Amino acid sequence: MKRSLLKITAQIREPIEREMELFEAKFRESMSSKVALFNRITYYIVNRKGKQMRPMFVFLTAKLLNNGEVNERTYTGASIIELIHTASLVHDDVVDDSYKRRGFFSVNALWKNKIAVLVGDFLFSKGLLTALDKKDYDLLHIISESVRAMSEGELLQIEKARKLDITEEIYYEIIRQKTARLIASCCSMGAASVKPNSEEVEKFRKFGELCGMAFQIKDDLFDYGNQRIGKPTGIDIKEQKMTLPLIYALNNSPQEKKRWLINSIKNHNTDKKRVKEVIAYVKQAKGLDYAVEKMLSFKDEALDILGEYPDSPYKDSLILMVNYVVDREK
Repeated sequence: MKRSLLKITAQIREPIEREMELFEAKFRESMSSKVALFNRITYYIVNRKGKQMRPMFVFLTAKLLNNGEVNERTYTGASIIELIHTASLVHDDVVDDSYKRRGFFSVNALWKNKIAVLVGDFLFSKGLLTALDKKDYDLLHIISESVRAMSEGELLQIEKARKLDITEEIYYEIIRQKTARLIASCCSMGAASVKPNSEEVEKFRKFGELCGMAFQIKDDLFDYGNQRIGKPTGIDIKEQKMTLPLIYALNNSPQEKKRWLINSIKNHNTDKKRVKEVIAYVKQAKGLDYAVEKMLSFKDEALDILGEYPDSPYKDSLILMVNYVVDREK
């Protein structure tokens, strides 16, 4: 599985390999600080980076729309995105009391919450200043809207978790803001960097949003999977997060079963046996089937947008990326 993942990532990166190497050097530079402690922590973060899917979206979109060429604004956009994304992960680990990130200790686990919050704030400010310093105000507007949406989505989820009254429409709004908005920003930034004020900026914002929606539904499905995927099952239920499989099961259950489900999530969400029973019932009620159907619908809409553009290595990589979003195993 690991070899397969590496192979897919390498295929996606191939048309932008040179740009990604240069970006990584620029990104390291963008994280530098005069405070030694910040530099130690950011060095730790950078050396445990993930697949860098978000900057890849920036470069592939730009090259697709600009005959295989990028410019300095494209590098600026990719750096802004990765700084903001990294900041949000640091803050998420504090909010979620999480002490591991990609198999390594999180920043808050090693340096405690106070320092982790400050590091996240530092990275957020670095991201915004990167746009301001280059006077790329359109890119600044795109990412500022994204940061606002991410915060609102997180708070909306917390508010609704307390009442357990999330409808399917509210669920889509939460994941649109929490997850899809940042991926939408990647693609709209890539477009804006080479085609500012064009209709492509909005078109690729929509493309990125659809990819992000599919991505988050796939993440939610992992809660009903097995240990192989790297995420323990039932975590979302334990945290009282109302995901699409559970929402569908609730909406399509008789009243007695609905009361049992709500009671299980409200009052027995830490009981492993009860959580397993909830997972089994959601599967039986076709909640997973429904979520997969919706995920594939978002994927198909994203691919339809790419279908409007001529064939190229960049289009091929974006198609691979969209399919990877729904096919990944972790």
